[in-house]
Amino acid sequence: MTESRDIVYRPRGRISGLRAGAHASRGIGTFGTFRDQVPFMAHPDARRIDVRGTLRDPFEATLVRRFQQRNAIDVYALVDMTRSLSYEGRARKQDLVAELCGALARSVIRSGDRFALIGFDSDIRPDCFIPPNRRLGSAVDVEALLRQAEWRGRDAKGLHDAARRLGGRRKIVFVVSDFLLPLDLLEAGCEALSQHDLIPVVIDDSSERSDLPDWGLLELTDLETLQRKVVFMRPALKRRWLAQEAERRAGIRRILLRFGRAPVLITDVIDVDLISRQLMEA
Repeated sequence: MTESRDIVYRPRGRISGLRAGAHASRGIGTFGTFRDQVPFMAHPDARRIDVRGTLRDPFEATLVRRFQQRNAIDVYALVDMTRSLSYEGRARKQDLVAELCGALARSVIRSGDRFALIGFDSDIRPDCFIPPNRRLGSAVDVEALLRQAEWRGRDAKGLHDAARRLGGRRKIVFVVSDFLLPLDLLEAGCEALSQHDLIPVVIDDSSERSDLPDWGLLELTDLETLQRKVVFMRPALKRRWLAQEAERRAGIRRILLRFGRAPVLITDVIDVDLISRQLMEA
């Protein structure tokens, strides 16, 4: 488990909520970051009277200090548990997802937010559901659960149901997937998540591209349908293959940018610093 550093994240814009936390909120109150001074009648809180400001005021008004409150937010990980995530090249994608979610849960809870997990494939996976909580030990549970689970789904249609499960209040939602899903399904899922702060996380393996030979017979298996076929690879086919893959990735990126932030790309290994940098730049 990644223990050394936390994943750094922040919600897009100011949030609203009732629980005190680490993120800038829309609320104005008596605690948090100094915001401004206002007349006492506008904010009648005798505990926050600014004595020096009041003595300096040329109109002899009694001034009160107001503060920008900081609140907590719920963070959800929606995990695609289709068979394609069981692919193993430089690393097993399932293990990358498990390590990522464990590190994310620990980081979220240490920040004072609540973390929740919803696994989905064709439907919501009830065996991979953890409700919102701030129990630090749940980070270990999340990683163990995802490592031991059976990734058997043949499609990711449950993304829409998982989005509906979130409810109304705005949340940070990490959608963790290899995004090998039809674009119309991805678009519908993003639409269902549009009221939340959507952060897509793409699990990638470099061997899917770099290990393609220029020449030779390849036996390929579709991990979701388990159908097999033999392909005679040659340079022209390889170029066309890679071009189609690049076009598919560009299409996914366009959809994700329209509904949320730029996707966080994880290739071969979990690098907490790199993930944090991508999150801050997104």
